[in-house]
Amino acid sequence: MKRVIVVGSGPAGISAALYLQRSGKIDVTVISGGTSALCRAEKIENYYGFAQAISGEELYRNGIEGAKKLGVRFIEEEVVSLGFDESFKPIVGTDRSEYPADAVLLATGAARKTANIKGLKEHEGKGVSYCAVCDAFFYRGKDVCVIGNGEYALHEAQTLANTSGNVTILSDGKKLSAALPDNIKHIDSKILSIDGENAVSSVTFENGETLDVSGVFVALGVAGSGDLARKVGAETENGRIKVNENMETTIPGLYAAGDCTGGTLQVYKAVSDGATAAFSIIKYLK
Repeated sequence: MKRVIVVGSGPAGISAALYLQRSGKIDVTVISGGTSALCRAEKIENYYGFAQAISGEELYRNGIEGAKKLGVRFIEEEVVSLGFDESFKPIVGTDRSEYPADAVLLATGAARKTANIKGLKEHEGKGVSYCAVCDAFFYRGKDVCVIGNGEYALHEAQTLANTSGNVTILSDGKKLSAALPDNIKHIDSKILSIDGENAVSSVTFENGETLDVSGVFVALGVAGSGDLARKVGAETENGRIKVNENMETTIPGLYAAGDCTGGTLQVYKAVSDGATAAFSIIKYLK
């Protein structure tokens, strides 16, 4: 039986999971942190079939329950990586394990967290990066830092530690939620600015101290769909994953649906994207 992993449990991911599961020949697993941007919607009054307003949280919960009744498996873990095995089949990595698949659908929403730090935006592409596996090559033997305080930041730091010099996690005044190995340093001071003339050369903290680095990697919160897509070379544009009319990315076996692909950020569009992606995946796996 073919295996499909859906990353994200919002409307796009669950819509796809429903159609994939109903095909009868696919083992469907949804991996997510157990929440969705939909849950933040106080009331939804413009969705087909609901005469009365429904909360985003209730709509989200109903979707999950419906998928579980069909037999969709749910795993509540944080996805931190996406890669491929020697046969070029996708592998989804979480903070606890790795899950091989025959196809993967990315549906974790659109937001890419960044920080309001002076010099961060100005140095994007000049020492500031959002993807360790994409850009680690350019910082071989050089000192770098990762801005973040969770499992995603730790994963990026560990990736960089394989080739870079000193690797330091900057938690920007926040408490670390992940245990660090001995080869990764940590500074919890609030960040004032990212500095450098034509490229990043240092980070300045509010207490006046500085850290000399050649690269700054941003890994705030959890990895979004765009972050994961970039790690395997899928084409993105303005933070959105580029897909065709079948929700196919530029990487075979990798699909994206919902807000992460841009367009109208509405539930109806996410549900439609998910269904389209499911039909496309079913055809691909045949």
